[in-house]
Parts: sequence; structure tokens; C-alpha cells
Amino acid sequence: METPLRIGILAVQGNFREHAEVVRRLGAEPVEVRLPEQLEGLDGLILPGGESTAITRLMRLYGLDEALRRFEAPVFGTCAGMIVLDRNHLGLADFAVQRNAFGRQVRSFEADLDVGMGEPVRGIFIRAPWIEDAGPDVEVLAEVDGHPVLAREGRVLVAAFHPELTDDTRIHELFLNQVREAMSVRA
Repeated sequence: METPLRIGILAVQGNFREHAEVVRRLGAEPVEVRLPEQLEGLDGLILPGGESTAITRLMRLYGLDEALRRFEAPVFGTCAGMIVLDRNHLGLADFAVQRNAFGRQVRSFEADLDVGMGEPVRGIFIRAPWIEDAGPDVEVLAEVDGHPVLAREGRVLVAAFHPELTDDTRIHELFLNQVREAMSVRA
């Protein structure tokens, strides 16, 4: 029997429990990460939505910011996690985001996204960012009104929406497949 993937979920603030449930449903082992040493032995890492300023401050307080810069496995950031990964924060991917790009909380919405996976993926956007400026190696996977909301660059996958709040697991499956591919390359 194959050993399940160990997927860390940054658990300092935000929707980490919801991501853990999806990861568990997909047969992987979720690991809550609050300290740098908890990154050891992980196959991938999810940075959840929440409040990016709070997440950034707590990461710095616990030394997770530098530990994440050294973390080499695939990383998936949703909403605030996408902001934290951009070139102006952790700098793990070559894009800049516009925070609260679609508006404040009252402007939250849902949209069907064509991500090339057959049926559209339902995106839940809550005070969501979008990618304002993407480097040449950033692959845009979905847009809303011409603004990138799902993208990938190398080992980093980002979504401006909350796939953990729907029953559709395809975006998490996309990330887990990316983790498996990275593991086969390292092996």
C-alpha cells in the first residue's frame, strides 16, 4: 500500500481546518503547521485564506516566513495565501496581487470558472485578490473579468478563491497531482 502524501496546512489563522478536511477526503494526511520544524518531512504545503496581514505577522513571529522561503516542496495558496506568496511578501512566485480587488466583504460572490477540467469549477470569492502583474513564467489557469484568479508558476499554485468551501475537490486534486509529480522528479 502506498504511503499517503503528508500535506502541511499553515494553521496560524484562517481556513486551515476546511483545507485539512478536503486533504483528508482525498486520502492524504493533513499536518497542521504552526512552527518551522513542523515543515520537515512534508510533501507539500497549503497556505489558506484568512487575513493576510495577520498571517504575515504570525509567520514572522514564529519564524515561519524564513522557513517557508527555504521549503522546497510544492505550495498552494488560496486567497490570503495567494497574497502571502507573491513577490511583495514571501517572494515565492513572480506575481503581484491587488488585495480586496473585487471589493469589500459585501461584494463577495460566486462564479463558474473554466479551468480546463470539463465542467466549470465554482469559485467562492470573499474579499478576494487578483493577480495584478504576472511574470513571464506564470501560467494563468482561470480569470474573472480578465483578471487572473488561478495560476501556477513552477511549484507554486495559487487561487484567489476558496476551493475548500465547496464539495468540488478538483483544485485540491490538481495540487496533489503537482505534489506527486514533484516527488517523482526528486526520486
